[in-house]
Amino acid sequence: MSIERALFALGGSMVMLTSVLALFHNPYWTWVTLFIGFNCLQSSFTGFCPPRILMRKFGLKTEGELTLEGK
Repeated sequence: MSIERALFALGGSMVMLTSVLALFHNPYWTWVTLFIGFNCLQSSFTGFCPPRILMRKFGLKTEGELTLEGK
């Protein structure tokens, strides 16, 4: 799995989780959902994404790196 696909999976999972928590537990969970959206937006402009740093440390590679390896 590439970093790009893992980021989409993480973002989608977190949005779904915090939405369910906001519905059934406490409406303040929507602030976390808003933070996730803000982080995605700023990442598209700046290229800085904290989860990407962690995924790199866990050994995931970008789509470009996987293409160069021939996988």
